[in-house]
Amino acid sequence: MNDAAKPTGETITLNVHGAIGEIAPEAWDICAGDINPTLSHVFLNALEESGSVTARSGWAPQHLAFTDCSGRLVGAVPMYLKGHSYGEYVFDWGWADAYERTGRRYYPKLLCAVPFTPVPGPRLLIAPGAPAETQSHLIAGMVELTRQRQISSLHVNFPETADFEAFGEAGFLPRIGQQFHWTNDGYRDFDDYLAALNSRKRKAVKKERREALANGSIEIEVLTGSDLNERVWDAFYKLYLATSDRKWGSAYLNRRFFRLIGERMPENVVLVMARHGADYIAGAFNILGRETIYGRNWGAYHEYRFLHFECCYYRAIEFAIDHGLKRVEAGAQGPHKLQRGYLPVPTYSAHWIPDPGFRRAVASFLAREREMVAQKIEHLAEFSPFRHED
Repeated sequence: MNDAAKPTGETITLNVHGAIGEIAPEAWDICAGDINPTLSHVFLNALEESGSVTARSGWAPQHLAFTDCSGRLVGAVPMYLKGHSYGEYVFDWGWADAYERTGRRYYPKLLCAVPFTPVPGPRLLIAPGAPAETQSHLIAGMVELTRQRQISSLHVNFPETADFEAFGEAGFLPRIGQQFHWTNDGYRDFDDYLAALNSRKRKAVKKERREALANGSIEIEVLTGSDLNERVWDAFYKLYLATSDRKWGSAYLNRRFFRLIGERMPENVVLVMARHGADYIAGAFNILGRETIYGRNWGAYHEYRFLHFECCYYRAIEFAIDHGLKRVEAGAQGPHKLQRGYLPVPTYSAHWIPDPGFRRAVASFLAREREMVAQKIEHLAEFSPFRHED
């Protein structure tokens, strides 16, 4: 139990939960909404129940819950006590090093985010009809928990714009990042989309798609719902491990996680699997939201020419067009996405740092970084592959 002072001098009480399983799924999902499934109770619980997210892995759940006088959950925040900065996609290693060189401990820190998931979305989860002050109560509770635990810092990664602004008004330091997203401009089909590209880019995409399939020797399967059987999951997980081991040395997600979401939210999963003969050779794991398909993980045994682009980018675009989705968000990094129709957009994070001296240093760094990111986005936009209308 943690008390956070209201501006009027009254107190509010919020509960901190060491597992999302302590919170009723229906109550949590009313607050989270149904647009972004990465915030759903079933997704977050699968991370914890599978053992991918635990105190041992450096992700100790500390979910904040605010109930009204009747006991109804009206607000919640997905939070974790972090023992490191892995799996966040917003990098603060330099901050940690600077803080610890002064003889103080940067870790553990508090993080509000979806583990291993650089997907923008709400971070202050508020039930419809909740009191107007619920948002400010949740933010006050987050700050108070940081103070009570004497934690070095509190971070909010990939909040949607409204939440980002609310954190800024509450005194959090603003940080801007950048991703590449594809937007559906009402295209009838993939060819209609291609017609919007300039001639050179259109020819390049067509060539890449042909060569990705190796003259017909590679076939692509787009699987969701009941198509997601254990054989498919076993195949994808081996591909995921192969790529994780090759590129990063370890995998964040375990096989049980994929089994749980395959069982409990199959309609929100889209696997794009590449097959050579009877064998799967590569695959892309996507989460399907109400308006957006979110690209998450890629796996392959070897490097196959253009196959990554086909599975992760072009098939996602086709799926979005076919299902009337508004966007494809293909995850972090990747300037190569630009020439394939994914345009630069800003992403956000917000940071609460109690120590005045450290706060000033980070604020100065962020001011310079924001200017550089804004210039980068403006510069990248000049290389849009879309035709310019006269």
